[in-house]
Amino acid sequence: MTIRVGILTAPKIELQRNNDGTTTLKNVRIGIGFHWDRHEDQVFEGQMEILHNADGTETAVNTLDIEDYLTSVISSEMAATAPMELLKAHAVISRSWAVRAIGHTDHVGFDVCADDHCQRYEGILRRNDRAVQAVRETAHEVLTCNGEICDCRYHKCCGGRTEIWRTCWEDIDVPYIESVECPYCGKARPDSSLNDYDLETHDYHDWTVRYSRSELSDIVRRKTGTDYGTIQHLIPISRGASGRIDRLEIVGTKHRETIGKELVIRQTLSNSTLYSSWFYVTEDADSFTLNGHGWGHGAGLCQIGAAVMAEEGFTYQQILAFYYKHTQLTQY
Repeated sequence: MTIRVGILTAPKIELQRNNDGTTTLKNVRIGIGFHWDRHEDQVFEGQMEILHNADGTETAVNTLDIEDYLTSVISSEMAATAPMELLKAHAVISRSWAVRAIGHTDHVGFDVCADDHCQRYEGILRRNDRAVQAVRETAHEVLTCNGEICDCRYHKCCGGRTEIWRTCWEDIDVPYIESVECPYCGKARPDSSLNDYDLETHDYHDWTVRYSRSELSDIVRRKTGTDYGTIQHLIPISRGASGRIDRLEIVGTKHRETIGKELVIRQTLSNSTLYSSWFYVTEDADSFTLNGHGWGHGAGLCQIGAAVMAEEGFTYQQILAFYYKHTQLTQY
């Protein structure tokens, strides 16, 4: 099975065809819109095609075998020194998500993108032998529920409890995306499992952000394109099972509106993107303080928690069963 991955779109793609058959793409943007947003050069195996878009831009699309794709995904998501059982668990959920996604996403001209919007795929420079081993030893294994391959979502750190599907996406119940109390991600920081730029983030389990009223008002105006005036109140309307806000009313002197779901809230209240929407608001005369928990949407597998579980001796099967209830391991 092959997969088509959209690496980047730009006015002009800078690439280099290498003598070993690989392709180097210049200035690939990663972490788009998040606090680790940056550019780097990346090297890819497989076929590299340049699509010419109607708006005059170009898109680089990499076509390769899905198992080779997975070795780079896992190496991009987690470090080479991560516990093997974590890497195996990641191989299964990344494979499950990708197999299910092929031909069923909103992307035009390719199946999935290469950034956090889908799952990280940063070429072969981060690929390592242990990731290759994890993919090989779980070859073709996927998670299923009621006979269907699972849409296995995952995130960096749940902050103590994972979230349900409807808080993040459609208003439906997904039986294998339950809210699970996770006592693992709050333990000692598993630096050996994090890749280089993820190590730059330290306060991902419990965090605090403070804004002056004028600062927050400027951010909201810029992010939404709507002039709320001076922000007076942030009012959580509803929360998910973990405490993440999925509906937030923003009250300004000129405008008030309820926004959601969780990612919209995170994007609206930050120059980049808030770590999560699991936060509590304290207001005073001149400022807002957001005291929050977790990093990411919170649904499915908690990467930090799974890393700690693996370090404590849990198998990848046990890790998957902990975060994804009502599922079975199946050969696709």
